[in-house]
Amino acid sequence: MRADLDRLLVHDPEIGMPRLRWLTTPAVEATPLAIGVSIDKLLYLRAMDAHHLDLSMLPRERRRFLATVGRRSTVQGLERREERRYPILLALVAQSAVDQLDEVIALFDQAVSARESHAKAKTDEALAERAKKGEARQLLMDVILPILVDPGISDEQVGGILRERIGMDKLREVSAINWKPLPRDHGRLAALEASYTYLRKFNPKVLSAVDFQGGPGATDLMDALEVLKELNRTGGRKVPAGTPTSFVPARYADYLAKARKTGDEKAFRHYWELCLVLALRDGLRSGDVFVPGSRRYADPGTYLFTPEQWEGRRAEFCQLVRKPARAAEAIDQVKEELHQALEDLEETLANAAPNDVGAVRLDEAGQLVIPPLSAEDIPAEAKALREELSGMLPFVPIASLLIELDARTHFLDCFTHAGGRKTKLSIEQKRNILAVLIAGATNLGLTRMSEACGVSYDTLAWTQEWYVREETLREANTVLVNHHYKLELAKKFGGGTMSSSDGQRFPVRGKSLTARDMNIHGGKVLSTYTHVSDQWSTYGTKQIIPTTREGHYTLDELLGNETDLPIHEHATDTHGATLVNFGLFDLVGKVLTPRVRDLGRITLMRVDTPAATNALFPHAGPLLADRWNEDLITECWDDLLRMAGSLKFGEATASLVVGKWSAASRQNTLSAAVKEWGRMRRTIHAARYLSDPVYRRKISRQLNKGESLHALRRDLHYAQQGTIVRPHLQDQTEQAWCLTILTNAVITWTTEYYAMGIRELRAQGREVSDELLSFIAPGHRENINFFGFIEVDIEGELAKLDDGWRPLRPTLVTEAGTTFLLNP
Repeated sequence: MRADLDRLLVHDPEIGMPRLRWLTTPAVEATPLAIGVSIDKLLYLRAMDAHHLDLSMLPRERRRFLATVGRRSTVQGLERREERRYPILLALVAQSAVDQLDEVIALFDQAVSARESHAKAKTDEALAERAKKGEARQLLMDVILPILVDPGISDEQVGGILRERIGMDKLREVSAINWKPLPRDHGRLAALEASYTYLRKFNPKVLSAVDFQGGPGATDLMDALEVLKELNRTGGRKVPAGTPTSFVPARYADYLAKARKTGDEKAFRHYWELCLVLALRDGLRSGDVFVPGSRRYADPGTYLFTPEQWEGRRAEFCQLVRKPARAAEAIDQVKEELHQALEDLEETLANAAPNDVGAVRLDEAGQLVIPPLSAEDIPAEAKALREELSGMLPFVPIASLLIELDARTHFLDCFTHAGGRKTKLSIEQKRNILAVLIAGATNLGLTRMSEACGVSYDTLAWTQEWYVREETLREANTVLVNHHYKLELAKKFGGGTMSSSDGQRFPVRGKSLTARDMNIHGGKVLSTYTHVSDQWSTYGTKQIIPTTREGHYTLDELLGNETDLPIHEHATDTHGATLVNFGLFDLVGKVLTPRVRDLGRITLMRVDTPAATNALFPHAGPLLADRWNEDLITECWDDLLRMAGSLKFGEATASLVVGKWSAASRQNTLSAAVKEWGRMRRTIHAARYLSDPVYRRKISRQLNKGESLHALRRDLHYAQQGTIVRPHLQDQTEQAWCLTILTNAVITWTTEYYAMGIRELRAQGREVSDELLSFIAPGHRENINFFGFIEVDIEGELAKLDDGWRPLRPTLVTEAGTTFLLNP
């Protein structure tokens, strides 16, 4: 093993670099070549028995720390460590064995999905072209049908009239169009079959290298997979008779039936294999198919506490989230909540006139009408106050702002060396860290930042490698959020109990696994998903694939929230309003309050017969279209608590569980139970949302706060036209956290100086009511300079401060009570 580890540090002429660098460089695109390289890495690690290493004698955090040191170290640095390099390399290869397996599967998923998307695009183009041709035929029908149905025109006259009115040339042109009936899928599988050769470049390698296993509902799929592996091994071309095809979707079944009927074994093999690959990909997403040894694609059951582990934690969890351990009590509680919410909705609908265009009401046909929420009426005094306070803010370069804020919060002390050395940072080290933070947030990059601040590139690169990483960035951001939370003015913005989340798209240049081409955004983009509190602070940031549903990640940052913010309620747009999210939010003791598009079209639940429900709620009852399945909840209640407890206590990440259970098949009882509980929670939310305009306004105001910060982030992220050039997820994540820290720094600094301005105005005899302060947004940035030469002079900046603060720009109050800036 020592010899194998030492070989990682030796230049390998076969790949043109040391194996250490080769192993720690992730893929940037999902191509057959990239998948082949990723599989080679996986097999190389397996040849070292890296996937069998037992490092359980070391704590998990220690293993992660050693692997981090290994990834960040150079070959020369590890060689200088002598004997100490071996535990570092052991931890690195053990973690790499898991990471590499996940990368192979992720690349397989992305490559298959890319070809499927390409087939869909081709099909859509063909359908559009068919529609154009169909338009010509339809125009002919508009001429033909009136003649045919006219009783005054005899059968002998029809042909002559049609040829005369339409013309023989036009009739010949339209009749020459080859108009074939479309298959059920409109030809998508046929379009995908054109990529069969491309998919065969990597599919056999993936199937051979990865041990796919299936749950109870995937038996036929696994049997078919074994048949395909054997065909790949032997070079066979004909699919044996009796091979399972139950996994083939109904929309594709005709392709296989036609090929079998005509004896076209080649076409049957192609369609069968394509359906198998698609089913395998979908099974991996839902958890019906899993891979032992993987972290992201493991058996979903391993994400949760075992029944034995749960037994000792159930009481603690139920007390923590205030949920009864018995299903009957839980059902009674939720029925009572539903009854109260429906009573309020019934009153609202009963009191709303059919012609009251501004109210939630039922129209004459009994259909629910939900008028758009009017724009919030911000008092003119609040607007004037904000303009006045903004004018009092001192002008400051971004580096000076960060230096000043660190003097009060000491957030730079969170940036510790990745090697574990915890020493007091020198002035030069703080300067370098600030330069790296600004380079990442503004998108300047280290080369341009070196020119802008006068610090060498090598120094900045070394600082970034060893000090600026996700864990230190998170910790520093937590310090800023906690400091802001304690400010008196921040409490006027909100109590810190509510938050919202939203994704923001950033353009990407070059190859990256996290980026996707999206026409609506004009090219390749990735998504930064942020969680913003009602105090305007951002406490969570995550880089996600822009085509992935954002709702899968909504709960992650709430459960991982390490700030002092007591977040209890969370708002999203429609993207977060999944049934699984509604269920899990409630089960972990949180409240999901989304603004749902087309709320009137969702299925609402009742707990009794239609007759009994309508008798109790004459107006609201007819809106409740489906019966709630209490028996399913009773059967699965303890498993629901066990799932929620596993998330609450950190046994699994919410995004992993939400993604699996959202995609799970109907046969998955636990998934069905989560969604059933979510249906009830969604019904309660919908009833409250429709009956209470204050409730709607609160949700809308919070979502607007999150969206308004997008503009501040865009202003900060200005360099290279805001285009991200880093290809790897880890680098992109670190850059996103740099942007979050600078965003929170601007918010915190502005809030502090707004408070100073308010105190000064009150000292001048002005009346500034607390009610107006809730409308003051601290996202002001016109007085902050992000551009030009960035001087990071910590000692010089601190010397300029008067008792730790900058002076406000002076004002003068006239006899009429109007305030003017003396130095505008």
